[in-house]
Amino acid sequence: MRLLFVVQRYGAEVIGGAELACRQFATHLAERGHVVHALTSCAVGYEEWADVYPPGSSAVDGVTVHRLPVVRRRDPISFGRLDQRTVWSRGVHPLVLERAWMEAQGPVLAGQARWLRGAAASYDVVVFFTYLYRTTWIGLPVAAPLVPTVLHPTAHQEPHFNLALFDTMLRLPTAYAYFTEEEAQLIAVRTGTPRSGRVVGIGSDLAIVGSGDRFRRATGLGSRPYVLFVGRVVAEKGSLELYDYFVAYKRRCPGPLALVIVGDPLRDVPAHPDVVTMGYVTESVKADAMAGALALAQPSYFESFSLVLSEAWAQGTAALVQGHCDVLAGQVSRSGGGIAYRGYAEFEAAVDLLLAEPALGPTLGARGRAYVARRYSWDAVLRRYERLLGETAGRWAAARVLAARLPA
Repeated sequence: MRLLFVVQRYGAEVIGGAELACRQFATHLAERGHVVHALTSCAVGYEEWADVYPPGSSAVDGVTVHRLPVVRRRDPISFGRLDQRTVWSRGVHPLVLERAWMEAQGPVLAGQARWLRGAAASYDVVVFFTYLYRTTWIGLPVAAPLVPTVLHPTAHQEPHFNLALFDTMLRLPTAYAYFTEEEAQLIAVRTGTPRSGRVVGIGSDLAIVGSGDRFRRATGLGSRPYVLFVGRVVAEKGSLELYDYFVAYKRRCPGPLALVIVGDPLRDVPAHPDVVTMGYVTESVKADAMAGALALAQPSYFESFSLVLSEAWAQGTAALVQGHCDVLAGQVSRSGGGIAYRGYAEFEAAVDLLLAEPALGPTLGARGRAYVARRYSWDAVLRRYERLLGETAGRWAAARVLAARLPA
């Protein structure tokens, strides 16, 4: 098939969850013989959408990537104020204010609508990644009348998801590609009816084998048990709350336990003798960190899948997940690969249990790995995905035939 992916950022330097998932799907499909293109920005970071890549077309791991320059950079201060007023404040907001919020959020790409009007019909299916950004909000209404479309909503129950400006857009895709059952249910509730599509998940590489001993030697942790966090250090990812929980735990339960933080330090955390902050690391170091951990902590309240959860399970590592997030709690329930906690008391009890029962963590981790092998090997995910793409193209063609038969 000839496929186009539309996403706000694309490239090896872009390590965000949705953007990484998009690149993985595109690259794997190209490896399977499909002709795959991507339409995206020239930006690497989302804080300001500053152009980094040159505009134009280039090849990235077998995918032809078309980059459009960003018309204007996001002003984090003014956007933050508008975000608080529009998204995080109570009450009903006028649609004009929500549209202004979308324009300020961006990214506003030069000529995106014109590019899609001219090129969309040359593809068998156009795939949009994430409901949230302007690349989808502007692009999907342009492409939907011209070509079969699939939307990966990467949706979770967050204030942005309930904005009225998404009401029409969420009804436009020919089909949805869901990461979890909880996401499919969320979209059905939001739109008022189940939508066509499949739960496809995201693939994980089970062949990567990390070495916990190597990580312990490199960091000087020795034999100390540690809880691992991998991700952005920002409030919405729960990482600051996790830090507070860990500090409270150490105050109440002194011992050798450490917290290791791996990921973009968008917010500084206070220095603590038992907290190791590493910033960005290579994939091999990340695998080593996961392999040696007592558990991966995934404290986010807002997730549509969680790649790091699958990656940790692929290393046979148990998980401690935010129980207030339906997706994370559902993944743990289906897999038996971890413990969901709600609030500090349950977090403390879960950590105590893992420390007191040395066999429990490996048992949970083995269940998680079996779950990933069963549901989320790339081969299994891509077979589901190719079926979805074929069904989407067929449904579109059938609808066109039916429309042609209707009286004018």
